[in-house]
Amino acid sequence: MKMERKGVGLGVNATSRLRVLSGEGRACILEALPHVIITVRADGTIGDANAAAESFFEISKPILIGAALDKILPFGSSLLTLIAEVRERGAPINEYKVDIGRFAADERRVDAHCAPLPGDQGEVLVVLQERTIAEKIDRQLTHRGAARSVSALAAMLAHEIKNPLSGIRGAAQLLESGLGDEDRALTRLICDETDRIVRLVDRMEAFSDQRPLKREKINIHAVLDHVKQLGRSGFARHVRFVESYDPSLPALAGDRDQLVQVFLNLVKNAAEAIGDAPNGEIELSTAFRPGVSLRMRGQDRAVGLPLEFRVRDNGPGVPEEILSNIFDPFVTTKTSGTGLGLALVAKIINDHGGVIECESKPGKTCFRVLMPMYR
Repeated sequence: MKMERKGVGLGVNATSRLRVLSGEGRACILEALPHVIITVRADGTIGDANAAAESFFEISKPILIGAALDKILPFGSSLLTLIAEVRERGAPINEYKVDIGRFAADERRVDAHCAPLPGDQGEVLVVLQERTIAEKIDRQLTHRGAARSVSALAAMLAHEIKNPLSGIRGAAQLLESGLGDEDRALTRLICDETDRIVRLVDRMEAFSDQRPLKREKINIHAVLDHVKQLGRSGFARHVRFVESYDPSLPALAGDRDQLVQVFLNLVKNAAEAIGDAPNGEIELSTAFRPGVSLRMRGQDRAVGLPLEFRVRDNGPGVPEEILSNIFDPFVTTKTSGTGLGLALVAKIINDHGGVIECESKPGKTCFRVLMPMYR
């Protein structure tokens, strides 16, 4: 991966400011900053970390401090090389789009700002800004715009197409009674194809439903258990389910039926992707991840999205050429698919004030949903 690099930048300014602060003042500022901040000692262990680092590495601060960074990151991580280079040069380095490797079942890409701390101890300050969150939010806004376009298209199709189709079907049925077997097959074909188009338009009409949500207090674990039972009794009977739930997860406000539709669609897609492969597995997980918020147009303040729900599978993965557009209407990998299922999922999550994103590679596809809490 090609990375951009600068010798001087944010790291210098940040380090200069930290030098003039008292220990207590510095600690307060570090804890308040949304960026991941750690110090790395000369022996490669972590000397200090802020709250954002705890969330990023998914390790509590008492365990994080004193831990060897090369044990947390994978062997050969670009971040380890960058820290070594800062020590060697004795000067700050900024590097962008750094893939720091895989840990906690995720891949993370960050902007890294590293600078030597004053003194002869060889300690390095590391500031990480995660790129993926901003990129995901940008893509989510694109998905929402696409859903709005389909809403307008669905309303038009319902009026301009369904009415003429009903006339065509009725005329074919009238002709059928006076035809022979060979010609009757053609009128049957007309009826079947008009029915297929009507079903497609009916699915698109779901996008034009602008009725307000019937919000109620929802336990997402009850929704996921219901979806799992439906899957086990039908389309996913050949797949092993794994659950990783946070039992203390707060409730969310939403429409239970629509949320069942969302996760049923995601689990069904996962089961179909796995197919008849042996050792097929779908993992359903929930977690509390504070720190992500989203402000939509017309809102006075940003809304926190601390509830995280994931659907993972070990199927072949989504082709890279469509991954960035997977929530757009009519984008599908199925030969008989319409490409509206995930677009509808994105619309429902959008209506609930959340975001959804997909990460995929061979052997692992993960759909991650971030939602606000019930208040």
